[in-house]
Amino acid sequence: MKSITGLLLLLAALSAEARHSTANPSTSSLTSVPRRNTKQQRRPAFVNDNGAPSSSVTDVRGGEQGTGTATMSNEMFNMVKAVVGVGVLSLPAGIAAFGDAPSAAIPASILIATIGAIAAYNFSLIGRLCAITGATSYRGAWEKSVGPSTAWIPAVSCVVKTFFAILAYSMVLGDTFSALFTTIGMNVSRQTSLIGLTLVVLLPLCLLKNLSSLAPFSLAGIAGMLYTAVAMAIRYFDGSYSDPTSGFALDVAESLRPAIGTKGASAVFSSNAFILICMLSTAYMAHFNAPKFYLELKDNTIARWNTVVATSFSLGIAFFIGIAAMGFATFGGASNGLILNNYSTKDTLMGFSRVAVAFSLVFTYPLAFVGCRDGILEMLQVPKEERTDAKLNNLTYAILGFVTAVALKITDLSFIMSFGGATLGNALIYVYPAIMFRSAVKNMGDDATTAQKLEVYLATTFAALGIGMGSVGTKMALGKLK
Repeated sequence: MKSITGLLLLLAALSAEARHSTANPSTSSLTSVPRRNTKQQRRPAFVNDNGAPSSSVTDVRGGEQGTGTATMSNEMFNMVKAVVGVGVLSLPAGIAAFGDAPSAAIPASILIATIGAIAAYNFSLIGRLCAITGATSYRGAWEKSVGPSTAWIPAVSCVVKTFFAILAYSMVLGDTFSALFTTIGMNVSRQTSLIGLTLVVLLPLCLLKNLSSLAPFSLAGIAGMLYTAVAMAIRYFDGSYSDPTSGFALDVAESLRPAIGTKGASAVFSSNAFILICMLSTAYMAHFNAPKFYLELKDNTIARWNTVVATSFSLGIAFFIGIAAMGFATFGGASNGLILNNYSTKDTLMGFSRVAVAFSLVFTYPLAFVGCRDGILEMLQVPKEERTDAKLNNLTYAILGFVTAVALKITDLSFIMSFGGATLGNALIYVYPAIMFRSAVKNMGDDATTAQKLEVYLATTFAALGIGMGSVGTKMALGKLK
């Protein structure tokens, strides 16, 4: 347990080192970013936005990037909101993949904390890469460290990962609205609910050319998740579902009723535990937005940046553990890929939770959708002046139609979470940052500190861990389809 606490506090240590290196510039630390050497460089360290050689190294504050206006508290709120998404509602099923006794939640909580700490470290690392290279985006960090010729790799990964996100949104909305219709006495299938919602609500919203008016609604997401966590805790402690033969439990399908067995903490050593691990790679996935958060932070020193990241991910970890543990402890091995499906449609307390989640997803859906659509246009190298309304509309029809078709076919949210995490999630969180950091330190040559050179081994270790988890997790996720 001490080692896990050490991982969780790693960024705090980095922040302390950054403050020390600021007071004593001669000190080499993990977070110090050397200024440009006055000596003539033997070779270019980085490339600029046009792909031409550039030997400049950005200052620790990000040079011209230190113009952000967001306070630390605002950054923390927005970062928690970005990390804590709909994916958290599938985590109880991740625990149920290897256990069905309440004690299985103990090692699961340790895994959630450990993976969260590593994800936080890599999130911080991407911001520090922006400070080193002067990059302003995930792709830009790759271009200025590894090189522009292969920058399509993280770009494609981000687009496909965004596709998985909106697919998960559609799947959750189909289940949620079907349950809400049942609550008011209407028998509407999941398929009909999803198709109707897509045509009547999602399509018009995704066709909007200006989404600024929708941004405030995304704030409802964190409030909805907070309410859901509290409601799940209430239902666990009041025992409303403790007896599968009475109460609310009788109102749900038999497969969704509590199933408490004997596979407890020791079951975590099963290979099925990798399903939860890979689901966490999707749940914590916000790393392609790390450059944005770093640039928006006011006075973006590395110490302040690490403090924001450590605090935000700590809150996210606590949130994840709470929902995962409460959901699993209530339903055990019967925990559904969308835990809200386990609760009765006659349960008013959980009914409000469904309303909150649905409201949040409907108005954040277009924001994620536009990220996927614009990413495709960037991949296809379509100039902005050629992105006419007609072209944007046609692409919107195609993407939304394809997403809806897949969501109608696949009903297991936990599969999307685990497969997406095992493949692209692990790459974006663990592998790509390590590759970029290794290249950046190599390009810095003699300007790189000893600590930075040593840190390459730490980042590479996490990358190898990500590859290993992804390989096993992919196999386990695909095995669930059989």
